[in-house]
Amino acid sequence: MRLRRLCGAVALAVALGASHAAPPTPPPAAAQMVRVQPSAGQVPANLLRLSIEFAARIEGPVLPRLALLRPDGKPLAQPFLAQELWSPNGRILTVLMHPGRVKTGLNAREVLGPILVDGDDVTLTLDGHPIQHWRVGPADASGPAVSAWRLSSVRAASRQALVVTLDDAIDGREADYIAIADPRGRRVSGQALLKDGERTWAFTPHAPWRAGEYRLIARGTLEDSAGNRLGGRFETPADAPAAAPADAALAFTVGPAPSSASAHRP
Repeated sequence: MRLRRLCGAVALAVALGASHAAPPTPPPAAAQMVRVQPSAGQVPANLLRLSIEFAARIEGPVLPRLALLRPDGKPLAQPFLAQELWSPNGRILTVLMHPGRVKTGLNAREVLGPILVDGDDVTLTLDGHPIQHWRVGPADASGPAVSAWRLSSVRAASRQALVVTLDDAIDGREADYIAIADPRGRRVSGQALLKDGERTWAFTPHAPWRAGEYRLIARGTLEDSAGNRLGGRFETPADAPAAAPADAALAFTVGPAPSSASAHRP
């Protein structure tokens, strides 16, 4: 009986100890960060937005924990718009640079000056930890130009990736703004990703290519990180407003698969 009581007391003590144990400390947000876009080493002086992808949902506001630092460690004053734009899964945060200081002729820019200046070096920090460094280049005043994109060739009966070299980097969150239509006009299912500093779009179909005429289609609202829209620009004069967005397309051909004899020809 005494032994049974002793065992019960020990089990109760273990249970109470477990219930009062301190919860595990979550890793710092910077340690959970997956990537920052733009991912290239240089950004335009009129950079409008950036995004931060985390491995898991982040609780609480993140914007107050971000800073843009000069090489001397001093933070840039009021660089961000006080608004957090989160993806539906709560893992990707889009941060807008203060547009009133990016666009010319506005009061905020006249009073506080531009946020970034060509030739600057800046470091993005989260909770004081550096997570991305950029060299600031000239302002980018033109949007993506589909006519200047270059497509790789792909073979029928293969799942070879179609690689598209863009004329310049596009916004890192807009890989799905580009799609492939098959000879019957149906969207081809597959996986798209951006790489090389968002200057290359690569698409791998879920099913092998079939011989025929395809089209690469870019949505008219596709933008770069400076907010320049497809075939347009972020800044437009008041007397010449931007035209309505229009999709653009590039046709390409997937040739027939090589015969077995030619495929094995030395």
